[in-house]
Amino acid sequence: MSTGQIILLLLLVLAAGAYVFRGWSKRQRRKRLLASELSGHQRAIIEKSVPLVRRLPPDLRRKLEGKISLFLDQIRFVGCNGLDVTEEMRLSIAAQACLLVANTNTWYRNLYTILIYPDAFTSRRMEQDGYVVTERQTARLGESWSRGPVILSWTDVEDGAADAHDGHNVVFHEFAHQVDDLSGHTNAIPVLSKGQSFRDWEHAFVDAFDRHVRNVERGHRTLFDAYGATSHVEFFAVAVEVFFEKPFEMKSEEADVYEQLASLFRLDPASWG
Repeated sequence: MSTGQIILLLLLVLAAGAYVFRGWSKRQRRKRLLASELSGHQRAIIEKSVPLVRRLPPDLRRKLEGKISLFLDQIRFVGCNGLDVTEEMRLSIAAQACLLVANTNTWYRNLYTILIYPDAFTSRRMEQDGYVVTERQTARLGESWSRGPVILSWTDVEDGAADAHDGHNVVFHEFAHQVDDLSGHTNAIPVLSKGQSFRDWEHAFVDAFDRHVRNVERGHRTLFDAYGATSHVEFFAVAVEVFFEKPFEMKSEEADVYEQLASLFRLDPASWG
């Protein structure tokens, strides 16, 4: 073997070693963050801004804290339209987003940036009708893009978290889309938990969606926000909002949907407090 070949081999070995060490170091950091606890100051902020957290069982709260630490380490928060991002904003959004994944191995692996506007923001949408393409600007409370970012209105984040019983929460809604997208497609069929059946999931959600659309069209009272009637994707996100904030009503009126979401998230909000 020539000197050049030996040098090349050594370089390859060093590169492989560096790659392995980097992966090991990243896994160790993740373990430390997941096992970490929040400070008393951070807990106080979260309990004040996200009162739903007060109802969580102690073991779930410990898991949630680790996920929050990992989330804050991974995500860059960017204020828009002159908004200064505060510790309260980061902790409030992180706590709500991480509640969806607190008791599973699911993680927002494709998300690295959250944009925060002071209040509702405008978004351009392209609509096509045959050969006619129309660009519209609409007011938005939040948006979730495949592989990020998530965009949120801070006013609506605050309002959604403050009332934990109205069934409206923009963070739960947009991060439900992020969970949905982890399958590779945002299509209201997330990666199901072990033991879950696609057939049961489809049956529960398709039937509930059809009932919801009929109720909206007839002007009847609905458990879910009317926006959920626009598509199966939005219905899934709206259902997640209701699952966390109106679990008793959902368990009574849409038991099959509740059961599927409880299996997906491995959570039972109806039993909290």
